[in-house]
Amino acid sequence: MGMPAVRTLFRRYPSIRHHPSPEREQDAVLYYLMKYVLLGPLLRLLWPTRVTGLENVPAEGGAILASNHLAVADSFFMPNRVPRRVTFPAKREYFTEPGVKGRLKKSFFKGVGQFPIDRSGGTAAQAAIDTAVRLLREGHLLGIYPEGTRSPDGRLYKGKTGVARIALEARVPVIPVAMVGTDKVNPIGSKMWWPRRLEIHFGEPLEFSRYEGLAGDRFVERSITDEIMYALMELSGQEYVDIYAAKAKELIAAEEAGLRPAVPVQIDARDAARLPESQAG
Repeated sequence: MGMPAVRTLFRRYPSIRHHPSPEREQDAVLYYLMKYVLLGPLLRLLWPTRVTGLENVPAEGGAILASNHLAVADSFFMPNRVPRRVTFPAKREYFTEPGVKGRLKKSFFKGVGQFPIDRSGGTAAQAAIDTAVRLLREGHLLGIYPEGTRSPDGRLYKGKTGVARIALEARVPVIPVAMVGTDKVNPIGSKMWWPRRLEIHFGEPLEFSRYEGLAGDRFVERSITDEIMYALMELSGQEYVDIYAAKAKELIAAEEAGLRPAVPVQIDARDAARLPESQAG
């Protein structure tokens, strides 16, 4: 891509940031090429999507788009409908595969706005949080799946508190996002994408300035996370299950093998909005 074409792209889409790093500037150009030229138009043509509440996404400044997670396709369809660039954390393995295939995969995932995180825990988890906070303070939109992994059965599962820690440390609002129908487009275990009508609903921003200075308090972070999950439950219409999705996958696999009972459903989904007794009170 020649420099005249690059300059034209930057003029047409002024929300591309000019980074001092040439590599980061190239990533931004690749992102907008994927979104507006190579991949985005195809997604819009083949998968008609009803979008509501897009006005809730701020035109500038850092914010978290906290979405339910039904399929790999979520990370393609949602950013394609948001005028601004959306950055997602992605597992480190997508960026470290050797050889030509690995380089192509790395370029692709960087091109669709993803950055690598190490999910091995400990200091790696803190490094991922630090990176997310830095991006938000720089004014980026950050996409996060609070469930931590795809839903195994279309239900909504308990959120992990990392989203709360990031929101508190970066001091940014959280916009709940409900994806509807992407699990039918790209079912778990399938490499095919099937034509379906989709819906994406952006909820009203949630702000947590009342908890300023309480990052690290596990009761506060759980309370915030539950509030986010409750908003997602109402927005998506999903049934809520009060266990982590990763645990649910283990239970479902065990049940299929005849070893364990079915995944329990939370009796009253509205319990997800409860405030634990903590400094949040």
